[in-house]
Amino acid sequence: MAKYFLQRVVYMVITIFVIASITFFLMKLMPGTPFSAEAKLSQEQIHIMNEKYGLNDPVPVQYAHYMLNLLKGDLGTSFQFDNRDVSTLIAERIGPSATLGVEALIFGTIVGILLGVLAALKQNTWLDYGSTFIAVLGKSIPSFVFAAVLQYFIAAKLQLLPVAYWNGFSYTILPTIALSMFPIAIAARFMRTEMIDVLNSDYIVLARAKGANAFEIAFKHGFRNALIPLITVMGPLAVGLMTGSLVIENIFAIPGIGNQFVQSIVVNDYGIIMGTTLLFAIMLVVIILIVDLLYGVIDPRIRLSGGKK
Repeated sequence: MAKYFLQRVVYMVITIFVIASITFFLMKLMPGTPFSAEAKLSQEQIHIMNEKYGLNDPVPVQYAHYMLNLLKGDLGTSFQFDNRDVSTLIAERIGPSATLGVEALIFGTIVGILLGVLAALKQNTWLDYGSTFIAVLGKSIPSFVFAAVLQYFIAAKLQLLPVAYWNGFSYTILPTIALSMFPIAIAARFMRTEMIDVLNSDYIVLARAKGANAFEIAFKHGFRNALIPLITVMGPLAVGLMTGSLVIENIFAIPGIGNQFVQSIVVNDYGIIMGTTLLFAIMLVVIILIVDLLYGVIDPRIRLSGGKK
């Protein structure tokens, strides 16, 4: 187990290095510099600023400097936010995005799993059709549509919850519901498909023959096996939710990382672009590692087969 973990850590480091390298060179292909959009600066002033921050150096030299600083834990400075440290800016913005993403993931996964299990146990009934309908809606309708509807009816008309901004738990409810519709659809669809397949397995037929009730069959015998494909899908989705949804954050005026990232691309803020990309990459590879470890927890056969290799 320790050897497997160390191997995965090495692969994670290599993956992050490759992603950082590719992102850096792709970023340099973008037209202009962080100071090109400043209309008040003359060409001579732009040249002086580029020279000051090393942007006139050859790209390989800039790459070497950035990677050396990255090894020291230095993500650089932001040109958009008055030369503030990128790590500080990301730390200030990641909190709201992560909070919203975690809430949406937990709520969406729980509701989706329940809908999927009910649909599988009650095939061809109104519960099955209703679950499928919700999954189709969540998959096909963008989250910002749900956000606008929730704002209009629940916040503006009924005045039950705040319309926007970020000032306490009540402000997270509407954006969480809007953002969780996609996870609900994914979880419901996968759980229904996998549970139907599992419930038709031989060991389930044997459990029924032994007199097991519907609850034991669904949650004691079939639930674990049906979870494995769902975890594979929900892992990367969790990273996307926790790193921020630009549209939802804009609609609800949430000071998250998504809006900051898009603004950094518009103005060529290289430090923010690289820092946010690396954050996403690190979270993704960590989530993938956690998913692999969860396989062994959910299904001991995977752990046993892994140990024999």
